[in-house]
Amino acid sequence: MGQPRPARNQSEWWRSAVIYQVYVRSFADGDGDGTGDLAGVRARLPYLAELGVDALWFNPWYLSPLADGGYDVADYRVIDPAFGTLVEAEKLIAEARELGIRTLVDIVPNHVSDQHPWFRAALAGGPERELFHFRPGRGENGELPPNDWPSQFAGSTEPVWTRLPDGDWYLHLFTPEQPDLNWAHPVVRQEHEDVLRFWFERGVAGVRIDSAALLAKDPDLPDFVEGRDPHPYVDRDELHDIYRSWRTVADEYDGIFVGEVWLPDTERFARYLRPDELHTAFNFSFLSCPWDARKLRTSIDETLAEHAPVGAPATWVLCNHDVTRTVTRYGRTDTGFDFTTKAFGTPTDLALGTRRARAAALLSLALPGAVYLYQGEELGLPEADIPRDRIQDPMHFRSGGTDPGRDGCRVPLPWAAEAPYAGFGGDPWLPQPANWPAYAADQQAEDPGSMLSLYREALRIRRTEPGFGDGPVSWLPAPDGVLAFARTDGLRCAVNLSDTPAELPEHSRLLLTSGPLDAEGRLPQDTAAWLRASNPNHARAPTPHKRPPTTNG
Repeated sequence: MGQPRPARNQSEWWRSAVIYQVYVRSFADGDGDGTGDLAGVRARLPYLAELGVDALWFNPWYLSPLADGGYDVADYRVIDPAFGTLVEAEKLIAEARELGIRTLVDIVPNHVSDQHPWFRAALAGGPERELFHFRPGRGENGELPPNDWPSQFAGSTEPVWTRLPDGDWYLHLFTPEQPDLNWAHPVVRQEHEDVLRFWFERGVAGVRIDSAALLAKDPDLPDFVEGRDPHPYVDRDELHDIYRSWRTVADEYDGIFVGEVWLPDTERFARYLRPDELHTAFNFSFLSCPWDARKLRTSIDETLAEHAPVGAPATWVLCNHDVTRTVTRYGRTDTGFDFTTKAFGTPTDLALGTRRARAAALLSLALPGAVYLYQGEELGLPEADIPRDRIQDPMHFRSGGTDPGRDGCRVPLPWAAEAPYAGFGGDPWLPQPANWPAYAADQQAEDPGSMLSLYREALRIRRTEPGFGDGPVSWLPAPDGVLAFARTDGLRCAVNLSDTPAELPEHSRLLLTSGPLDAEGRLPQDTAAWLRASNPNHARAPTPHKRPPTTNG
């Protein structure tokens, strides 16, 4: 347990990695103050090693007023005291590496905190104003915002400009506590390259880039016009020069990038993944896709097709710190995800959602590329209902109270069923539901049928059996509602989303199922299986990937 293990494919480990997302504030509390911290993470490294992940991605752990969960950074070179110290972070990075686990940190380049030294100096009238977007207002007395850009918080009706006592306005695509940086200024670019080097020199293996498509702004800051090309602040061509410069820095340290790039245009999305830019980007199409065989197949095919021209691996993720947890989402009538449709009191069948989430875990882990696993997904945690008077997420407040916000997927983890606060530590910063101990890691570790046991076994098989990770894939004939595909070395995956049991593809060995087969050895509804083909040579070299046909099969 917790022993060092060799990493596969050392030179390009990221192409096939399973990367575990750590939301530090809610992971484990080492000092008993109710807030997760680096001491808590360090104490749980053996758990993460036994789980079998290749790397950890940490949400921002920097000095921050926490106006937006740490995505309002006041100093990139200082760990927030609530989490620990820089020395502790360095120890954590080193200790994880000794266990064969790499570390990725989160960089937020679009904006900083309003408590950042640059912005405080700008408010005092210093030359640092050039590092942000300050403008006079419109109207007879400058009482109107400089333009009408919409907020990046879905459902928000709040303006993206805040007026100062001197009459000027400053831009913030998110909250007023997160002023946007002016990426046309060389000081902004140099500072971020220096920050990258700072963390690479401390041993991190990579960087996740927040809101990666928003940095560059039209210098004229024109009014927003739907469909205007180029967009005034999304996916502007200037971004690619920024990321080419970043790639030069990363290459000095053999580091990697994963970008948060929300773009509907697949061709433009792929530009960020050219060999001299980002290594990978998050796959939001798959994350938001409903539990529907044809839609999932289309999402998978389109994802692989858009990555193929640039030779980049796909990434697969079911949930993150912004998105409704998988068990809850898959237990609802609408199993997709859209920020604009989130609402209080949505009915959920957790038993159904759990069954589907188990199957989805095997599906995502069998697809070619890398997988991101959000903390608590391996425990099958549902979205928690946070009392309205305890909600902290600004998305809730900026929606006028209609959006439940993202706190429901950020509730501190349950570690020990019999311990106070389910073993998290002190009284948690967000309240845990009354049934949280039932999901505790210690209890699930002893149950071979638990979600944790499923993930541990799946990651063990993925790490030790051939055919997983990056590489070719081909679809197998299957009935409507069933996804079946082949990887190399005879590896096959089948997922039954239909209403009736399905025959398993030809195989000589059953590796793992997300639930029991029926009495006739068939795959029940909402169940997935990993298999080895009876004739491995038949599946050794799947046919090249093609775009999906109009029907499944």
